[in-house]
Amino acid sequence: MVCFRLSPVPGSGLVLLCLVLGAVSSYALELNLTDSEKALCLYAKWQMNFTIRYETTSKSYKTVTISNLGTPTYNGSICGDNQNGSRIAVQFGSGFSWIVNFTKSVSVYSIDSISFSYNTGDNTTFPDAKDKGILTVNESVAFKIPLNDIFRCNSLSTLVKNGVVQNYWDVHVQAFVQNGTVSTNEYLCEKDNTTTTVVPIVPTTVPSPTTTPSPKEKPDVGSYLVKNGSDTCLLATMGLQLNVTHDKVASVININPNVTGYSGSCHPQTALLRLNSSNIKYLDFVFAVKNENRFYLKEVNVSMYLANGSVFSFANNNLSYWDAPLGSSYMCNKEQTVSVSGEFQINTFDLRVQPFNVKDGKYSTAQECSLDDDTILIPIIVGAGLSGLIIVIVIAYLIGRRKSYAGYQTL
Repeated sequence: MVCFRLSPVPGSGLVLLCLVLGAVSSYALELNLTDSEKALCLYAKWQMNFTIRYETTSKSYKTVTISNLGTPTYNGSICGDNQNGSRIAVQFGSGFSWIVNFTKSVSVYSIDSISFSYNTGDNTTFPDAKDKGILTVNESVAFKIPLNDIFRCNSLSTLVKNGVVQNYWDVHVQAFVQNGTVSTNEYLCEKDNTTTTVVPIVPTTVPSPTTTPSPKEKPDVGSYLVKNGSDTCLLATMGLQLNVTHDKVASVININPNVTGYSGSCHPQTALLRLNSSNIKYLDFVFAVKNENRFYLKEVNVSMYLANGSVFSFANNNLSYWDAPLGSSYMCNKEQTVSVSGEFQINTFDLRVQPFNVKDGKYSTAQECSLDDDTILIPIIVGAGLSGLIIVIVIAYLIGRRKSYAGYQTL
């Protein structure tokens, strides 16, 4: 961990910044903000990255992920008081900035709003951007936390707006710290409440719906990738069909890759691919390393709008699909089903994924699923043929003996 103290910000006290450096797609940032009396007034520790979709001079679209924040500054961060809000302000790169504002009432404080600004005039990050300049995305959050509680959300949280995807995880924050000491009382986000206290149970049978979904044709195959800086760290190619049962109504939804956005992050032990569209808030595929030599699909999270306007959400972090050795890819051309729950399944077509150890942006040698392995059919066919031949011979022998026996009795 590298720690250094920044110069005082007028009206806000001193900022102590700690950066935990490592081979991850984003820095772990830890901020301790003190007031004029050197008492801790704001504490925050979190990880974040950003994926931006922009138009190029050739009228096509490109996606870039900002995960390496370099050496950020914190000018404009303030403690706040009963009259004024608190703020974390981060500046990094060439014209990038991130600001979160907090407000306070009698018994709660709120994460009021988050804004992210990026500079398409940065020719290193956006070399062929059609429009050059600083663009800002503002998100109203208004998330309330009990005063003197620390907010914790280890799960991935995402904000999507105007072609910008903001990812946050491992978040620990407390604004308006009381008596200069971070609270031991944690206020958990909804995802952490679900994943830490409820073990997902996958029913063995799907509830019988009252409405039968219309048959769907095979979905189009899309290609997705995640970058860590300029290097591709995750590859995925697949056609996806979602099967949802909600309020006893079944729906079958084909994902159209032409209108689907994608983002994600790569870490030494985990990797994330996130898909989103106009009706899918997020569809997460989380991969993990096991036994230091294999990877698999460990978790799927979904939140989407159904045809009737309702929202369907579910998370299962106890899966075991798409298992393959590290350094290889996993491939299954035939239709395969990922059973996330009794109410939600994903059918995949022409699947190929590699979430770790991608070299030169290309897939490594694939391990095929058992459904694609035609070599197993050879012994089955040979065995079936021999069994049929034996049966024919036995029947012919019995018929022959019966005729001989009948002839002997006649004599």
